This record gives sequence, C-alpha cells and structure tokens, in this order.
Amino acid sequence: MKTQEVIIQAGRPERYYWRDLWRSRELLLILSMRDISVRYKQTALGASWSLIRPLATMLVMVFVFSMVAKLRADPGVPYPLMVLSGITIWTFFSNAFTQISSSVTANANLVSKVYFPRLLMPLSAVAVSLIDFLITMVLFIIVAIWYAYVPDWHLIYMPLFVLLAMLAAFAFGLFFSAINVRFRDVGQLIPFLVQIGFYACPIAYSSREVAGKWFEKYYIMNPLVGIIEGFRWSLLGGKTHLNPQSLVYSVGITLICLSFSLYFFRKRENSFVDDI
Repeated sequence: MKTQEVIIQAGRPERYYWRDLWRSRELLLILSMRDISVRYKQTALGASWSLIRPLATMLVMVFVFSMVAKLRADPGVPYPLMVLSGITIWTFFSNAFTQISSSVTANANLVSKVYFPRLLMPLSAVAVSLIDFLITMVLFIIVAIWYAYVPDWHLIYMPLFVLLAMLAAFAFGLFFSAINVRFRDVGQLIPFLVQIGFYACPIAYSSREVAGKWFEKYYIMNPLVGIIEGFRWSLLGGKTHLNPQSLVYSVGITLICLSFSLYFFRKRENSFVDDI
C-alpha cells in the first residue's frame, strides 16, 4: 500500500501549504461526500427538496410579482422562466455562501484534533450547493419544455457564469468563515444578508427596470447583478437585459474580494484552534 509522508513544522514556506492542500485532495472528496450524505440523511423526500423549494418559490413569485404587482419579463421571455433562471443561480450562490461561512465551525471537532489545510473545509462546502444546482437545472429544463422554449448558442457561456457565482460565494463566504470562528454572531447575520440580497438582485424582476434610473450606477456595483444577468442571458437565448458594465464589476469585485479573503483566511487560520 502506497503511503505518503507529511511533515508539519513551524514557519514552513507558503508553497508547502498549497502542496499539502493538493496532497489532501482525497480528504476533500471524503468531506464533500460526507456533507452530501448528511444533507439528505433521514429525509423522506431526500434530494426532491432541491426541486420543491425552487418550484414553490417560483409559483409564489409569479403570483405576487406578475399577477399582483404586474411586473413583466423581458420581451419574448415567459415570466416564470425568467424568475426560475434567477432563482436557480441565486440559490446556488446563497447556499454555497451559507455553507462556506459556517464550514469551519461545523467541523470544529476536526479542527481541534488533527492537522490538515483548513481551506479544505470551505472547498468541500461547495459540493452540496453544486449538487442542488444540478437538480434545480432539471426543473428549469422541464419548465422550458412546458413553454416550448429552446436555448440557442448563448448556452455555451452558462458554465462561465456558474463558475463566477461559485467564486463569488467562495470570496465572501471565506471571509465570513474566518470571522465566524471568533464571533459567532456572524451565524445570525448570514441569513439576514441572504434575505436582503434576494430582493436586491434581479430575480423577480428584470434589471431592465433599473436601466436609466439615477441609482443604476450604484445598483450594478452589486457583483451578483452581473452574474444573475449573465446566467439568465445565457439560458434564455440572449433575449434578456445584460449590462456589460455590471459584468465588469462582477468579475473585478469578485477577484479582488477572493484575493483578500484568501489572504485573510490564511492569516487567521493558525488561531482557529484557540478560538474554537
């Protein structure tokens, strides 16, 4: 049986950390599979909840915002499809962000007993959200077939926006995961931020409604606006509104926040055991 020797010593160069992270990829798989199994363990409906929740949310939003508030989708796009596309990518981001933010405290027993690169915990937290996303995409396909809506070549860009949403969730979640170890109030703050973000992003409405308004220049600085717009644009054949400037903000802010979060997480990592 092939064994691997891992040397733990103080003051090791930074490159050894990333080497240890790569060597621990099997542990990353184990943690990911554990999180996935725990998510659906002892549930009567199991993974069906990943279909029920977005479907119920879509139906409520269609009734409230389309039938009551009289909001309209972009020309040529069925309103339920517009809403469901926004719910799909937002749910992926919000679930990943929430799971990453609590990943270190959720694995406190491992942190306090054994050494491994702590970055594995936030990375493994993305797996559950990715599985939920793939299941929700099945719902989108079913609804698209119902409306006889066929995507065009814009669909090839969808993986790029999914990747951008994952990086955004990792960028923000990684920062909060390090803070959450020291200040457990962050656990109460995360659901509040997710709830505000749901209405601050173009999910139930098209960002075309904001175009030309005085606050648009501030609105598009929200990195999730460009991500949701781009994901919707790729799924719905380019018929929805997409402001290229919002996409530039999304990429720029995400990369800056990701760099800072990685630095901050690594700086705080050595104190996790003491704080836990």
